[in-house]
Amino acid sequence: MNSLKGKRALVTGGASGIGAAISRELASLGAEVAIHYHSSAQAAEQLVMEIQKNHGIAFALQADLTKEQEVKRFFERIVERWDNFHILVNNAGDLVGRHSLEEMDTEFYRKVWQVNLDSLFFVTREAIPLLKKAKGASIVNLASLAGRKGGHAGSIMYSAAKGAILTLTRSLATELAPFGIRVNAVAPGLILGSRFHDVYTTEESKRQTIATIPLGRAGTCEDVARAVAFLASEYNGFITGATLDINGGVYMA
Repeated sequence: MNSLKGKRALVTGGASGIGAAISRELASLGAEVAIHYHSSAQAAEQLVMEIQKNHGIAFALQADLTKEQEVKRFFERIVERWDNFHILVNNAGDLVGRHSLEEMDTEFYRKVWQVNLDSLFFVTREAIPLLKKAKGASIVNLASLAGRKGGHAGSIMYSAAKGAILTLTRSLATELAPFGIRVNAVAPGLILGSRFHDVYTTEESKRQTIATIPLGRAGTCEDVARAVAFLASEYNGFITGATLDINGGVYMA
């Protein structure tokens, strides 16, 4: 894989779990990394110090990405440091909770959409002018196996949102291709060490899922990070509009 030395990368939700692994991976390849966080300030600062200790460059910025005006202010702070950047990783998102459609209220429905789709929309819209200035850039969106298969019980709106991200990725790839901006997605399956499965998946469910995975194990945050770094790098400059499935063979498109 090509070095990312001299490149600048923004990772949303980049302070913990999969996001932290992505931030570390991009920094290890030489990128200067802006680590977004919402509430995990301590984890973000610790990660910045870790990257700096390993001779990387990173800084952390806070924002609630579900709020349009906060995202605008967030990018005002980005522009104070960067006049352009090369890599956007839209990692922020959450299941929020498990509810069937029948029992779901409108507030919960809207919350899931805000966390997973509104945030991506607000961030990407603000980022595009800066990515255009980079003269060759990459967006990587974090989708999910749930967006492919429909997810487990109670995840209907999360699955729908992640499915929407897959379609948005393909549409945006066409829209931004004339500007040299590639847009791809990754769709992780069972990834241990991620907040999603630590919070929302029982140990029994994990064991049952692992038993169905052809490779015989769950994934790790680092498995996802390497895939994101590959799609973000210049090494694969002809790939756009693609989704890379990271699930050990349990689902093959």
